[in-house]
Amino acid sequence: MSKPISTGSEWTFDLIQQYDNEIAKLAKEFGLDTYPNQIEVISAEQMMDAYSSVGMPVGYNHWSFGKQFLNTSKQYQRGQMGLAYEIVINSDPCIAYLMEENTMMMQALVIAHASYGHNSFFKGNYLFRTWTDASAIIDYLVFARKYVSECEERHGVDAVEEILDSCHAIMNYGVDRYKRPAPISAAEERRRQKEREEYLQSQLNDIWRTIPTFGKGDEPESRRQRYPVDPQENLLYFIEKNAPLLEPWERELVRIVRKLAQYFYPQRQTQVMNEGWASFWHYTLINALYDKGLVTEGFIMEFLQSHTAVIYQPSFDSPWYSGINPYTLGFAIYSDLRRICEAPTDEDRHWFPDIAGGDWVEVLHFAMKNFKDESFILQFLSPKVIRDLKLFAIADDDQEPTYNVSAIHDEAGYRLIREKLARQYNLSYREPNIQVWNVDIRGDRSLTLRHIPIDRVPLGDDSDEVLRHVHRLWGFDVHLESRDDESLLATYHCPPRRESEDLEELEDRIGNA
Repeated sequence: MSKPISTGSEWTFDLIQQYDNEIAKLAKEFGLDTYPNQIEVISAEQMMDAYSSVGMPVGYNHWSFGKQFLNTSKQYQRGQMGLAYEIVINSDPCIAYLMEENTMMMQALVIAHASYGHNSFFKGNYLFRTWTDASAIIDYLVFARKYVSECEERHGVDAVEEILDSCHAIMNYGVDRYKRPAPISAAEERRRQKEREEYLQSQLNDIWRTIPTFGKGDEPESRRQRYPVDPQENLLYFIEKNAPLLEPWERELVRIVRKLAQYFYPQRQTQVMNEGWASFWHYTLINALYDKGLVTEGFIMEFLQSHTAVIYQPSFDSPWYSGINPYTLGFAIYSDLRRICEAPTDEDRHWFPDIAGGDWVEVLHFAMKNFKDESFILQFLSPKVIRDLKLFAIADDDQEPTYNVSAIHDEAGYRLIREKLARQYNLSYREPNIQVWNVDIRGDRSLTLRHIPIDRVPLGDDSDEVLRHVHRLWGFDVHLESRDDESLLATYHCPPRRESEDLEELEDRIGNA
């Protein structure tokens, strides 16, 4: 047995280095492939600052980050919440922030969790490899911060924040889901910026050069063709390229928010997998340190207490319940995959014939690299995990007066629960399907969006507020129509319309149907 690296709870930079060296050796033995690590120790206030800026401490300034900072700071000082123990940036080198108030055990846990768990996930998962460029993100954030700052000086803080507010409101609709963005460096971004402004303006002049006319009855069919011809899902991209009144600097702000939305897109699809992977590896690596005698009994007891708190899942009727804890679910599935490989049962061989009894390290790396939350749960959520977590399904039918428990954790319910849980992590079901449908380029320049409801779920109460932000960016009237199988279910307008105008429009549509 080796001698423990440390025996007290106080950390030093030398001890952090020693723990990092030992964890790195173990990570290599388990086949974790990571970007180089950059570990930084910051104060609680700096951690709150980074936490408030969505984990991007080198990003641009915005009032909402300051508001979040004050809120977090007050809650932390009153003891109403703890802080995130770590923040990690998907970059090359991978930057992990440790809080200086942490004990030595916690610093080691965070190093194992962030610098080797999250880091290997960023480098290995296909979504991150496809949609993000770890080598360019820090440069781009610095570029964005400088550009926003220059705009504030030239055009005023209020004008800049108005545009950013509106972009943030529809940030989740600024993503290309099927087309990989070309990775370019911040230097290239700066070089292209001027060219982009000139090119965009010339294109816009071409699109909008026609003098608006309001009587369309005499126009030939070719001139009444819908624009865009095909519906567009990337709302921010469409606004950046086509909004009639945006200034070049405002278009660049839209582009910056769109690029960040694209950067966060893989993270929104892999929360269970990413946190589960990092939790599994901090648990495995720290226990391996203990097995080698490199940490003390007191260290491992403190670690187990912290680990248990991280993966704690309140029951559904607990006042603390706020949904399924992604750390719990992800950790449970990865741990169960290891069990299925090392000690498979007849049930495991029936459900997972390809992996039962296999090499657990290979199986876990395969699962980490090739899936997103939805497909990961659909592929690997086992009956044992369903039983352990006591999962059950509720059918919420808007045409029935009561809820119905449609499946429980038994033989008859496993498949239905797995399918329903996987579906909850499908972004297409979690976010309304809204697309750019038409622009009246020869009339009043109004923008029409179309919402296609899924399972008859209507739009939320904040639809009018979101539409107000789209209107601010577009500059002309914006309409949103909710349609199901070609029947018009609801319409929203900004500026708001009188009820009589809505009725007239509805009658026209019914008459033309």
